[in-house]
Amino acid sequence: MKLLEHVGRFTLLMFTTFKFPESWKALRKNVITEMHSLGIKSLGIIIIISGFMGAVITIQTATNLESGLIPAYTVGFAARQSVILEFSPTIIALILVGKVGSNISSEIGTMRVTDQIDALEIMGINSANYIILPKIIAAALINPFLITLSMAVSIGGGYAAGVLSGLVSGADYEYGAKLDFKMYFYFYAMVKTVVFAFVLTAVPAYYGYFTKGGSVNVGKSSTEAVVAGSVIILLLNYVLTQLLLI
Repeated sequence: MKLLEHVGRFTLLMFTTFKFPESWKALRKNVITEMHSLGIKSLGIIIIISGFMGAVITIQTATNLESGLIPAYTVGFAARQSVILEFSPTIIALILVGKVGSNISSEIGTMRVTDQIDALEIMGINSANYIILPKIIAAALINPFLITLSMAVSIGGGYAAGVLSGLVSGADYEYGAKLDFKMYFYFYAMVKTVVFAFVLTAVPAYYGYFTKGGSVNVGKSSTEAVVAGSVIILLLNYVLTQLLLI
């Protein structure tokens, strides 16, 4: 019953959120601000994690392909497929739901417990539309660029790790990374990216919006938002893989 209550409240909140804004100018301004806050400020951690992620995938793949029967270019092929299909869109989303999602929940939760949201409602402003919608739009716009960058950095990190460790030559890695590439793989990754962008903003916003009590409850809502967002992303990852890839 608790799950159904959450689903119902979340659905109603989203209906309220996606109403036409009262001021398109204010929406554009808030979206640009949120793109910087949710996206640009996450560049550092995305680049670091992506580089090491690609390096680890390459080293693990190369060390497990010691048989001479398997060509060396398989390392580059496996690294590319792993990064594009799974690691960049999904792992980065899980990282962002922890970093960005907790911030969103804490920010909106603080606004709730300090009566700022109530003040907006008293002034006749659709608080959900004003606060939540710019975050969802901003994440949906900026995350595809972040994930594309993550893919490039991961594959580049794998190349560097493979060549510097001597496990695979640059030519073999490059050949494998280009082998049998289909643009549909990238399209599939972008679909997941946009869906996950919605989850990692809307779910934390929901938990923050319905926070009750004081600062302790704000922290509790933030934790619940990260856990719920992570679980939903993993479930949707399975569903989208079944629908689009298999």
